[in-house]
This record gives sequence, structure tokens and C-alpha cells, in this order.
Amino acid sequence: MGDPKGFMTTPREDWPRRPVEERVRDWNEVYVPGALLPIINKQADRCMDCGIPFCHEACPLGNLIPEWNDLVSRDDWRAASDRLHATNNFPEFTGRLCPAPCEAGCVLAINQPAVTIKNVECAIADRAWEEGFAPPRPPERLSGRTVAVIGSGPTGLAAAQQLTRAGHTVAVYEKDDRLGGLMRYGIPEFKMEKHHLERRLEQMRAEGTKFRTSTVIGRDIGAAELRARYDAVVIATGATAWRELPVPGRELAGIHQAMEYLPLANRVCEGDLEVSPLSAVGKHVVIVGGGDTGADCLGTTVRERAASVTQLDIYAQPGAERDEDAEPWPTYPKIYRLSAAHEEAGALRTAPAADADARLFAASTLRFTGDADGHVRSLHLVEVDAQRRPVPGTERVLPADLVLLALGFSGPDREDGLIDQLELEMEPRGTIARDAGFATNVPGVFAAGDAARGQSLIVWAIAEGRAVAAAVDRHLTGSSRLPAPIGPYDRPMRV
Repeated sequence: MGDPKGFMTTPREDWPRRPVEERVRDWNEVYVPGALLPIINKQADRCMDCGIPFCHEACPLGNLIPEWNDLVSRDDWRAASDRLHATNNFPEFTGRLCPAPCEAGCVLAINQPAVTIKNVECAIADRAWEEGFAPPRPPERLSGRTVAVIGSGPTGLAAAQQLTRAGHTVAVYEKDDRLGGLMRYGIPEFKMEKHHLERRLEQMRAEGTKFRTSTVIGRDIGAAELRARYDAVVIATGATAWRELPVPGRELAGIHQAMEYLPLANRVCEGDLEVSPLSAVGKHVVIVGGGDTGADCLGTTVRERAASVTQLDIYAQPGAERDEDAEPWPTYPKIYRLSAAHEEAGALRTAPAADADARLFAASTLRFTGDADGHVRSLHLVEVDAQRRPVPGTERVLPADLVLLALGFSGPDREDGLIDQLELEMEPRGTIARDAGFATNVPGVFAAGDAARGQSLIVWAIAEGRAVAAAVDRHLTGSSRLPAPIGPYDRPMRV
């Protein structure tokens, strides 16, 4: 480690965000450009180079965190980039989008603020691009084997890059008109500007990966036909079957799923639309769901100049500190966190009926009511206890011209016919069944990412992509030197 006493002498300092009044007027990333590098060396010095670095276990990618922290503290950015890319294909994505379970597992976090691992990772990735430390790595020779990857989210892209670099000829099929999956149309621009994605895609094209957009497997190309064309197929379509809210009034106009709303806002940023058909401008908005997708909707509605925005979370407000009995270190704790979107909503007072950050905790939706034209106008809610039972006498009514449902996803969407055409076996929870080698019941067909694991984090998605690539490489050649950071049954650390 660069400074043996760094964790005692240097306080934690995060990448500063731009002023709220400035950033809500545009769609650029919320952080102050260029403000990370001046502080990151000292922050890397806070890493204690632990004898047993639990941050390794907390991250499914197995990122070599103490190693690249030490290299950053010594200004050896090329070596830091090499160590970071040894375990992570897309650190500029995870450095912006991951909730950082590695920081929850940081040994320093036992009794102090954790090392800013996520910020260090992002700084290395950005510096690598600036300095040319991430050139394309095409294979020295081709294997003569072909692989189709269905889906261009983080799992599909990681699998494709690993298999391409191993010498296989890989084609990625994407149903949308642009590549990236939910990173393209689900993640708002203010969380990750899409030039980061475009840069990686260009790297992959230079390495030899082929991409086919606007192609729905099961409809535009039959699943059996695709299987016959390739030596192996990887299904990485994600978990896009959204959960519903079966309450009275759900049929009213103006009630939409978050993933109906967010892609349209992203298309405005892409230049496809001048204004989103579901724009929140001038509307009273209620977001049902307290997770990251709900926060993405919150930040988007704020930028669209909603009249008011309230976010409902069925869980009670968590405390500011870890509950050592229920969620001991090094597990990822459920604590009160203030995302950039919640900070914005709080500063702008978007939700007069809610607490300081626009969230109403321990709140459950009872029903919707509308006007004579069948459009939603109000949401009726009730407070609930820890068992989600309604608390008598707590019913309230919120104005609602636009309601966004952000309740998560249950598994892959089956409407395209891919699953049924291949006659894939499914798990009871709605995900694709697979064995210990990521293989489905159909020979030569593998499943990875949220489609098989269920809704998860971007680090798990990339880890799945790297692991399934090793499994496919072994299937095609009999052995593999590709890393496999996780198995299909591995799960995050929990009590």
C-alpha cells in the first residue's frame, strides 16, 4: 500500500456531484467533470492491503481491488488498468452503475467509511481510455467455431468479448435498434452517458465481434434455425418480464411500467424523439417501487419538469447504520442511501406529501381512481407494518396524472417465442433452467445473466458473461483458459 497510515489520516471523499440546479437542466452525468482525479490517489491510499481482502468475496468478479488501489496510489495507471481489466471487461460501466457490494465488504467498513472502491475503479477505466491502455485485443488465430449470443446487455457483451478473444467467431443478436440492452434504453443518460457504451462496442467490433440489431430471435429468425447455424448459442436476453400491480383501477390510462417510460426518455437523448409521448412535464407523478429503477424514474421525471413526484417504497425506512445482528459485515446492508435522484427531488421539494427525498416509506397502493375519460387522477395508499399489513386509519390520497410501476422483473419475456421454440426447461420462478456448466436441456444452448439467474446487479451480469464464455469455450474445444469467476448457483454473501 502507498501509505500505511492512509486509512487513519485521510477521510473518505467521494466524487462530488454538480449542483442540483445545474444538473437537472441537462441529461449529462451528475458528477463534476475532472473532479475525481485530483482526489483519487489519496483515496486509494486508504486501502489497507488486508491479509484477507473481503472486497474480493463481496464482488462476484473477484476484482483485484487492493492491487489496483496500490498501483493508483503510486500513479502507475497502466498497470492498474491491466489488473482491473484482468477481471472486468467493462469497468467504466460498473464504476458508474454498480451499488458497490465491494465497499460493504471492505475491512475498513467494520468501523469506518469504506474505501471509495467504485470511484477508484471508474478513475482507472476513464484514464485507461484517455491514455490508450485499452486497445482492441483481436485473437491471434481463429478456432473455426461459431457462437451466437442473444442479447447485448452486460452479460451478452461480456460473453461475446471473451469468446471472440478466445478465437471463436461470435455474432450478437439484439432485438432493439441499438446495442446495449438495458444499459442503452433502461439506464438514464445522467447515470451513464452512452458514449461510454459506444466506445466499448467499437473496441469489440475491432476485435471481430459481429452485431445484428433489430433482430428478434423466435420471430425474425426461428430459434431452431439459429441453433442450426451455430456451434453454440448463449441466451442472455435478461429478465424483462415486469411484475404487475393487480389493484382496482390498474386499467386506467396513464399507468405505465417503468420500462415503458424510461426507454422513451432515452430515445429523446438519442435524438429519435423531440418529446417523449409519456413525458412527465406538468404532471403529478407517483412512482410505485423503491428500488434503483424507481430512482431512475424519479431523476427522469425531475428533468422533464413534473409538477410533483412521489416515490412509494413498501419497506420501512432503513436506518443510517448497518444492523449488525440482521446484516453483519461483510454482507451488503439495507441502509438509508441518498441517490443523486433523491438528492435532486429533496432539494427541489418535488413531493410536498412525502419526506425530504420524495419517498414515502412503508406505503402500499390500495387502488387508483380516474376521471370520466378513464384517465388516472389519484392513487390511494395505506401505511403498512413490517409484515406489510395495512395500518388502520392511515389511508391517504395522492394526486396522480402519471403512475410508473417499478416493481422489478420475474424472468425472461416469452412473447418472442424463443423459449417455447427451443422447448427450454424453466425454473418454477420463471427463469431458464441450467446445469452446473450453464448448459440448458438443449444441447449446445447455454443460458446466462438475469434470464437464468433472475434480476441482479451489473457485476453479477458481467461475471455470468465471463463464466458462461468459459463454459462454451470448454464445450467447443474440450478445455478452456478463460476465467470463470462464478458458478450458476453462486449467490451474494448473506446471513
